[in-house]
Amino acid sequence: MVRFPRSRNGPKRDGTPPVTIDPVTIRRIAKLARLHVAESDVERLQSELGSILGWIEQLNEVNVENVQPLTGAMQMALKMREDIVTDGGIVDQILQNAPERAENFFAVPKVVE
Repeated sequence: MVRFPRSRNGPKRDGTPPVTIDPVTIRRIAKLARLHVAESDVERLQSELGSILGWIEQLNEVNVENVQPLTGAMQMALKMREDIVTDGGIVDQILQNAPERAENFFAVPKVVE
């Protein structure tokens, strides 16, 4: 797990100071992500990334000791229903705007020879 230094800008709700990232790290992250970051945006990004890392630290404090991991929906049983094929009973409404129709089907020009 990566730990980032905390700032002295003020405590979080639990009394610990918020996470901070220095401007050099912001520029390095931007370079690795191939993003152009203006100097005027560096301070704003420091604050935003610090907040994100603070949220991650809060998640690390959650006790998940007795929680079973969910690896996918395959563990859940699906409700089964009868598989009935219907045309919906609205063929005329569906074909109402068709430019051409052949009986109860759309008629389209041949595109493959």
